[in-house]
Order: sequence, then C-alpha cells, then structure tokens
Amino acid sequence: MRLRCAVLDDFQGAATESADWSVIEEQVEVVALREHLDGEDTLAAALADYDIVVTLRERVPFPGSLIARLPRLKLLVASGMRNSVIDYAAAEAHGVTVCGTASSSTPPVELTWALLLGLARGIVEESSALRSGGPWQSTVGADLHGRRLGLLGLGKIGSLVARVGLAFGMRVGAWSQNLTKERAAEVGVELAASQEELLATSDFVSVHLALGDRTRGLVGAAELALMKPTAYLVNTSRAAIVDQDALLAALHEGRIAGAGVDVFDVEPLPADHPMRTAPRLLATPHLGYVSRANYTTYYGQAVEDIQAYLAGSPVRRLP
Repeated sequence: MRLRCAVLDDFQGAATESADWSVIEEQVEVVALREHLDGEDTLAAALADYDIVVTLRERVPFPGSLIARLPRLKLLVASGMRNSVIDYAAAEAHGVTVCGTASSSTPPVELTWALLLGLARGIVEESSALRSGGPWQSTVGADLHGRRLGLLGLGKIGSLVARVGLAFGMRVGAWSQNLTKERAAEVGVELAASQEELLATSDFVSVHLALGDRTRGLVGAAELALMKPTAYLVNTSRAAIVDQDALLAALHEGRIAGAGVDVFDVEPLPADHPMRTAPRLLATPHLGYVSRANYTTYYGQAVEDIQAYLAGSPVRRLP
C-alpha cells in the first residue's frame, strides 16, 4: 500500500510541474491541495489520512496539538531551512521527521524592488488609467537617485537590496539592534545612529528583519510618525514587525506617501480585510518567495527529502 503525501497551499497548481514526482510514485501517492486549510480542526480532518505533508514556508502552523491529532504523519517537509511555526519537540515525541529545503534570497529582493519602484512611479495607477481611458499622466514620480534608502536589517536579503539601491545612486543607510559599523561598511552603506534617525531621514524604508520577540511591533504608530510625509514604507519580511493598525491609520490619514506590502497578519487575506481597500497601498499576496527557480528548488528538494526518508537516511533535517 502506497503512502499518501499532501502538498499544501498549491495555489497556482505549480507543485507537480516544478519537480519530477514520478520517481516516488510507486511508493507515494501525491495529492496537491490548492485551497488553503485554515484552523486546527480543518487541518486535522483534512490531513488525517496522510503520512507525509509538504508545507510552504511558515504559512501553516504545526503546533504540538495538531501533530498529536495526525497519527499517520511520519514526515513533514517545509520549504526553507528555518521554520518558527513547527513544534519540533512534539514532532520528535510523535515520531515525525521534519526536513527542509534550500531557499534563495533573490526572489524577495526582486519583489522588494518591484514594490518600491511601483510605488515611486505610480505604476498601478498609471497603467490602470491608461487601460481604462483615464487621465493621461496623473502622478508625478518620486526620484530614487540621490534619495535615502533606509534598511531595517542588513542580513542576506537586506544586503542585496542595499546593493541595488547603491546602483540606483541612492544614499543607503541601515539599522538593526546588532548591526555594527564594520558590517555596514562591508556592504557599502552607512550605519544609522538609531532606528528613529533612520526612519526620520529616509525617503524609502524597507524592512528586512527576522520576526522575534525584539522585532514584533518594532514599527508602530510612534515610529511611523517619525517618517516624512513624502516617504514610502516597504515590508516583504513579516507582517508582525509593522503594527498593522498603525500602518492602516497612517495610510488613511496620509501621514506617509504610501506603502508596499507583501505580508499580512492573516493569510490568505479575508475578502473584507481592510488591507484590501487601504489607500496609498501597493499590496501583493505574499509573492516574495514565489518564483520558478525557487519552486523548482522547493519541490525538487521536497522529492529528494521524501526519497531519502523512504531509504531510511533523512536529509536536511530540521531544526
């Protein structure tokens, strides 16, 4: 009898096209689920008959309470090599092996710049007006050259974003709680004196921090109030780093020029979520990691993880 494998959140129907699953078809029946499963009860019912689950990033939490309700589950594969929503101790206690995959930093960097440029030049507004017979030119673009790009975080992604900013001729500054002047200099950027100074002096602010106790709610109402009314905020990192209510208020009141957001407090966004209709907002449905190359890596290595597990030698084990 073949094992059963559920591939979660295959919204585009791309999972089975992004890798060669035929190499395990004699041992594993693969079922790609295109609709998001929300809530522990729903997940427990839907996954009860699966031995293997492949999950995308941190979209679906696997707390101990859920793992305990999945007695058939033996292998959990998560894209990426870091996942904060899996209870690893519970997985081990219930005999569940957890494996990861590689993940490229390039796609979120590219999306960051797509959002930033889209905001700066009013791409959505102008394109929509052109296609609908609207006004010919209704916005005046914000320049990048000579303006200051402020980065909250200068890790792998932040550093790559910085290099693009420098190529545009921007003045790039960065701040995080552990960032040193030496590290900033390695990337060719300026270390901001403080988070407050970075926010107050930047024309574009982009968030590239990991979510944790120190960064949750890091940008709230007080921090947004420091930004210039002509400045833009971009967040392709984690929604909880920026207070969502405070951001919505700033956008509705016009206290910042706009925001580009790829991450949300609830995903997928409910139809009536206020982020869907907020003014001055350019939003995308968490596309940061969604690219052909990344999907080839995710699902290709997921197949490898399954093969290795079936052979008795799991690879890329987490944590």
